[in-house]
Amino acid sequence: MDLTALAAGIAVLSGIGNAIGEAFVCSHALDGMTRNPEMAKTLRNNMILGCAIVETTGIYALVVAIMILFV
Repeated sequence: MDLTALAAGIAVLSGIGNAIGEAFVCSHALDGMTRNPEMAKTLRNNMILGCAIVETTGIYALVVAIMILFV
């Protein structure tokens, strides 16, 4: 059980990269909105899509960690 808990913890650590990636997407989208306010709606829609795509990696890591622990 010790090594499986360690492996699940390592799998969940990918959430750090997930948070950095999501912050990167949001900060650049907000930067674009301040530079070009007319494109704010398009940039916001693209930002939400980008955040959803980045967030899926965190969900996959959580699923892998749960599978490591219980399967």
